Amino acid sequence: MAIIERPATAGGVEIAPPATPSRAQGGFKRPVSTTGWKSWLFTVDHKKLGIMYGVMAMFFFIVGGIEAVLIRLQLAAPEGKVLSASVYNQMFTMHATTMVFLFVMPMAAAFANYFIPLQIGARDVAFPRMNAFGFWCVLGGGIFINLSWFLGGAADGGWFMYAPNSGPIFSPSHGVDFWTLGLQITGIASLTGAINLIVTVLNMRAPGMSLMKMPVFTWLQLVVQFLLLFAVPVITVALFLLSFQRNFGATFFDVSAGADPLLWQHLFWIFGHPEVYILILPSFGIISEVLPVFSKKPLFGYPFVVFSGAAIGFVGWGVWAHHMFASGLGPVSVAVFSISTMAIAIPTGVKIVNWTLTLWGGKLRFTAAMHFAIGLIVLFTIGGLSGVTHSVAPSDTQQTDTYYIVAHFHYVLFGGAVFGLFSGFYYWWPKMFGKTLNEKLGKANFWLMVIGMNMTFGPMHILGLQGQPRRMYQWTEARAGEGFFNLGFWNQVASVGSIILAVGVLLFIINVVKTARSKELAPLDPWDSRTLEWMTSSPPKEHNFDVIPTVHHLDEFFHRKYQQDPVTHEYKQIATAEEILADQEAHADKHIHMPSPSYWPIVLAATLPIITTGVIYSIPVAIVGGIFLVLAMFGWALEPSTAPETDFDPPAAGESTKELAPLV
Repeated sequence: MAIIERPATAGGVEIAPPATPSRAQGGFKRPVSTTGWKSWLFTVDHKKLGIMYGVMAMFFFIVGGIEAVLIRLQLAAPEGKVLSASVYNQMFTMHATTMVFLFVMPMAAAFANYFIPLQIGARDVAFPRMNAFGFWCVLGGGIFINLSWFLGGAADGGWFMYAPNSGPIFSPSHGVDFWTLGLQITGIASLTGAINLIVTVLNMRAPGMSLMKMPVFTWLQLVVQFLLLFAVPVITVALFLLSFQRNFGATFFDVSAGADPLLWQHLFWIFGHPEVYILILPSFGIISEVLPVFSKKPLFGYPFVVFSGAAIGFVGWGVWAHHMFASGLGPVSVAVFSISTMAIAIPTGVKIVNWTLTLWGGKLRFTAAMHFAIGLIVLFTIGGLSGVTHSVAPSDTQQTDTYYIVAHFHYVLFGGAVFGLFSGFYYWWPKMFGKTLNEKLGKANFWLMVIGMNMTFGPMHILGLQGQPRRMYQWTEARAGEGFFNLGFWNQVASVGSIILAVGVLLFIINVVKTARSKELAPLDPWDSRTLEWMTSSPPKEHNFDVIPTVHHLDEFFHRKYQQDPVTHEYKQIATAEEILADQEAHADKHIHMPSPSYWPIVLAATLPIITTGVIYSIPVAIVGGIFLVLAMFGWALEPSTAPETDFDPPAAGESTKELAPLV
């Protein structure tokens, strides 16, 4: 469909558009391509940006997975020779960094960008150009961090980058500089994205959609955005301090200058533990959508799920110091943070109870999405129970810096966050691409991943309790021990498990390729879903909804399809998804404004790696980058609100057009 922006009319009288220069004062005309690579490169469409976030995140998932397999190959045999000690340190640092900051967070952003406007009945996000800018910042930051592999070596201080080990004395290469500055760039994306989505949710909901009629996924993503809004500035301060110490001779963490390295630990973990919930809550939201659909019943205790999510976001700020029990905080601090760590288990447990009771008595349909959702409940529960042991100071002290910690957070983040994301893939793929992923391959994908995950990370509990350090790059037969607790045997089991896990992920990629090649289209509503995103075409139109829906119920789409019998209290179908969509199209709004694409998000984002490169190698380069940054900001500000009609290509023969009203 050709998108043409032209003046609206009222009563036969043409309404003059706002004063918009025909020539862009910022130097560029707004791009107008609706097809080809330009339509993706300069897009501000939240759905295209969501897909781009997802593709980028999956690429980094593969990169992080290769790094993980190399780590496990190094530890598969005594005195491993796959990686040197130095490269091993770089590998586990970059593996964690990639998975946390470049896979899970961007993939959660992919789902948020794509589905939040659809779930709340909006046509777009509040700030489309800012949305595009965020994506290019994440991509630029991710590439910048990984450039260190080719420019002297990657960061080697662990993803927590403890000072003074991350200082110039102990990490003299530029790897840590790439890490700190690259994360600053991705942090800008997190902040702008959080502001954008908060404003979108609070101000752009469909008529009648109160906060307590929002889907749980949108609710928990809203909590995540507030966590980002307050957590990212903390890590930003820490990264600035470390960058200044490394590049400008500051002494913020220099013990010889009277500084306290615990400052870094406090700043990092004040960010780091809310970060855990930033990673896991989107997946909680996904399975809270999946479980009711495939249980054929509403989510049990919707208010409890919502408020427990908010409680997790609040209490999560008060548990960070259990990461620091071994640092000598003192008995009062240890006692306080032990109690708060126990308390955080309560709202998390509430969710598990609600999910279980949603399944209880339901007409369960075991699709691939359902498999991953149930897998999340089981695996996250295991990880959560191992996490509760960290609330007990003596056991926490014993487990600190051992493989027990590695086991715990992988059960939480892989068994929890990643399994939830895969559930979302299988659930929402028909909506995003109009095709359904192969269910047989999907279930095989699940079983390989669940077997591989438990084989990989289950033994790490034993390894950790036997005292294996989490950053040990070799083990020897002489020190492996004997019997059931032999370190060598369990390391080998874990390494075999990592291969199985990798094969499971490969099977998903095969499934995606096979589905893309298939000509079979998915039904409009393949799962008999409940929420508004399914009340659109698959994939959705650029403007999402022909008519902005008016919301009367929680699970509005379900209630438009089914009506409850007042006598039997059973639900009877009164309309199909196809009929609902046809009614929308028949009564489509005549004037729909959609924002024009823009060059400036990518131009502005491109200046940031120039500045950070200059900080590392040459300050004049940073100054040049700063000049381009200011010019790009002016170009952004002076850009016309819409592209002139004359810039658009005329519609092809037989192609329909949608009249779009100008922005006012």
